[in-house]
Amino acid sequence: MSLTVLIDYDSGNLHSAEKAFQRMAQETGAGEVLVTSRPEDVARADRIVLPGDGAFPACRRALGAYGGLFEAIDEAVTRRARPFFGICIGMQMLASRGLEYEPTPGFDWIGGEVVRIAPADPALKVPHMGWNDLVIDHRHPVLEGVATGDHAYFVHSYHFRAADPAHRLAHVDYAGEVTAIVGRDTIFGTQFHPEKSSATGLRIIANFLTWRP
Repeated sequence: MSLTVLIDYDSGNLHSAEKAFQRMAQETGAGEVLVTSRPEDVARADRIVLPGDGAFPACRRALGAYGGLFEAIDEAVTRRARPFFGICIGMQMLASRGLEYEPTPGFDWIGGEVVRIAPADPALKVPHMGWNDLVIDHRHPVLEGVATGDHAYFVHSYHFRAADPAHRLAHVDYAGEVTAIVGRDTIFGTQFHPEKSSATGLRIIANFLTWRP
């Protein structure tokens, strides 16, 4: 049976994400969904999901504090090509580095930096919070059935500025372009929370669970 692992490293409420992934795994016949912080569970996973809420440096430190956990994730994704889904800060940590509060090294799986959102319209507040319309930049199997104009739910002050434009799969407009989705190879990430993004988010979760890159 296929196993999807959601990484628990005390950086965000996993309850709603767990429920959404379990629901779509049941609907698609995608197997078991397990919430864990054990490296040995990551080692046997067929898919890995890394959520994250809060600030980039705190999340990066928290993940590193679990002995062997990041190393197991890195081995599974970069050496064994397991499909990976990063959510919110879990997506931002794919970058080379984050610039929130202090420069912090990321995983460097997708080149680029995580920088503060700077809307051209000073009337727009940061954080960027609420529903916004996706603009699809590049098609991807996990975006099957998702179109420009579909809504997703955001809560963030920083966004991923990819070094290679081909790695930015979608953005939203917030008086300037703000990265919404990144991806390369077997790696995929959303700035928004798919588990809070209604039909669009559930479709993306279902697509990821059945993705065989």
